[in-house]
Amino acid sequence: MAPGATTRARCHNRAPVASVSVPGDAFGVARASAGRHARPQRPGPGWWREPLGVLPGVGDATRRRAAAIGLHDIGELAEHLPSRYLAYDSARAIADLADGEEATIRVELDSIAVVPTRRRRLRIVRARVHDDTGAITVVWFNQAYLAEALQPGDQMMIRGQVALKPQRQVTARAHEVLGAGASAGVHTEGLVPVYPATEDLPARKLREMVDAARPYVPAAPELLPAWIRARVSLPTRADALMAMHFPRSAREPRSARRRLAFEELLVLQLGLIAVRRHEETARRAQALTPTGEITSKVREGLPFTLTGEQERVARQVARDLARPRPMRRLLQGEVGAGKTVVAALACAQAVEAGAQAAILVPTETLAEQHLRTLDQLLAPAGIAPVLITGNVPRAERERREMAVATGTAPVVVGTQALLVGGVRFHRLGLVVVDEQHRFGVEQRQALAEQAGDGADAAHLLYMTATPIPRTLALTAYGDLRVSAIRGRPPGRQEIATQWVHEDQRDHAYEQVRSELRAGRQAYVICPLVTEGDAGTDARSAVQEAARLVDGPFRDFRVGLAHGAQKPDERRAAMAAFAAGDTDLLVATTVVEVGIDVPNATVMLIEDADRFGLAQLHQLRGRVGRGEHPGTCLVFAEPASEDGVRRLEALVQTGDGFRLADIDLDIRGEGSIMGLRQSGPTDLRFARLSRDRHSLAQARRIAKVALERDPRLEHPEHVLLGAAVRQAFPDMPRLLDA
Repeated sequence: MAPGATTRARCHNRAPVASVSVPGDAFGVARASAGRHARPQRPGPGWWREPLGVLPGVGDATRRRAAAIGLHDIGELAEHLPSRYLAYDSARAIADLADGEEATIRVELDSIAVVPTRRRRLRIVRARVHDDTGAITVVWFNQAYLAEALQPGDQMMIRGQVALKPQRQVTARAHEVLGAGASAGVHTEGLVPVYPATEDLPARKLREMVDAARPYVPAAPELLPAWIRARVSLPTRADALMAMHFPRSAREPRSARRRLAFEELLVLQLGLIAVRRHEETARRAQALTPTGEITSKVREGLPFTLTGEQERVARQVARDLARPRPMRRLLQGEVGAGKTVVAALACAQAVEAGAQAAILVPTETLAEQHLRTLDQLLAPAGIAPVLITGNVPRAERERREMAVATGTAPVVVGTQALLVGGVRFHRLGLVVVDEQHRFGVEQRQALAEQAGDGADAAHLLYMTATPIPRTLALTAYGDLRVSAIRGRPPGRQEIATQWVHEDQRDHAYEQVRSELRAGRQAYVICPLVTEGDAGTDARSAVQEAARLVDGPFRDFRVGLAHGAQKPDERRAAMAAFAAGDTDLLVATTVVEVGIDVPNATVMLIEDADRFGLAQLHQLRGRVGRGEHPGTCLVFAEPASEDGVRRLEALVQTGDGFRLADIDLDIRGEGSIMGLRQSGPTDLRFARLSRDRHSLAQARRIAKVALERDPRLEHPEHVLLGAAVRQAFPDMPRLLDA
């Protein structure tokens, strides 16, 4: 074999074989292997897990590089989808080329050589090629190896920029050698897929590997039974993968991606519904039947009348608590929307039914705020909640734990140590988890297991002040029933948000000073505690407080609060601000929750592009909580388009639910099954910002499927059931309950 032929076989994975036809697919296109790869007429399921080494041209080095990005077998390679496509036209005749265009030509190589240049690091390869209509020169830069790899007589496809003056030539962008029996255009013609790649395994090599794996795609396992595909009008999985990798039109990948996204969302919804069913059927809870003895006193003692939204949600929670099945409900609403009042009524219902209630929060500061609020709300009924945190002295903590164990403390507020620190409850009936967004599906399930004894489970009410888009709620929180308190909280003022640039700083400071001279208070929020944190030049709370007290705010009382302080020192700083002893509080995000100062009317946020959109919305909710309207001034010079979108959205709307949708689009949904709250998702094909309709369809179909076959054990559902168990590995009993 000629040296050039050996090189071509290794680089381009071409092998002459007999042609085998494939039936037409669901997109109405008859696909053929074009004689490219040998395979039996009927590929079996075992093909799907064949190692990549069975593909021509995939040696040990390539297998190692593929394994580094999670590709080990044919199935994983086939599910490695293109991120985009290059739209190339069909091959053109040389005589039809126009000056300045980019085009693809199919030609025969006449000659090729490396052309010397005066620049040491520049090497030009120049070739002469022709077709039936004429000849032209092709040029490559810094690819001298091509002079050895290509041989006169090679049939080639070349894509590049055409120049007819001063000389006729094509500057090559991509090329491929056409071996005997091979079809053309893998890199240069039609819709060319571009795959997520690495430097060691470039998109070109992945394209060749996928092309070599084409005969194996019909062996893709079909998870969706025919009745589901017919109801939702979906192609088979094999047809969808063929359309993703080898599209004939721009429409095909869109339809194919919808099929794969729907399957993924269906598996997730089946698991989430199974979680809820497991809680409702496999475990029982004490029915906390309301008597009105305590809840009526709490209602009568309220200094305000519940809004219609608050009443509606309170009734939903009360009904759930009265059932012998564990309540699993998510309550979302803006800061100050009345979630705590709903939780207080739920606690009162638990106590009047002879049970205990526990309120879990992520920080000691928030725990202390909840204690103060619940103490006021429950006082008319004679209930005094107790606080258990790591900051409580040991002797006092032991006394409180004894009260919890004997039942003399009916309502307990604390951090997660309540459930994992050895605290024993006399009769725990309700657990309220505030700021629950720190939990994923599996973490919530573990919490549910802890909040009970044997077959009995406590009722769980999760609360969040970070509004969650409906699509994310249906997906990440599909195991929960969702309630939302919408609308601006009673008594809350408008908050005007302004995006301020550095050259407007003096004017912004004067706005703050004007509020302080009027007897009101202000926050300055910094992303860092001290200079040098996280290796950035962002403003820090410690240095900013020192600068402000000696400069723009020397005539005012300036306080400082951040997470690196000792708890007593931080609490003292916040208490001084709440009492009005401090005019300006410089802080980190420790004030995001757990502090309520109605007299604070203005907030200035430094380096706002370093915060998430939901966090910025939470922070600005600290002002405008009294009789005067609030103002939020955000300093930022975002370096990315996403950063600009985030700040523009913050300025344009104060609707937390609308901002949540925008935040989902910008940041991604993060880890659905775990703890990560943004960034790359653990959904492989679906995107919640794009697949809202498919998500709703998957939810409906999942309910129908489990009604027909609760354990997914019928023959047509076996593979689907296996996929659900694989997606929820820590919850193997879900489909066996």
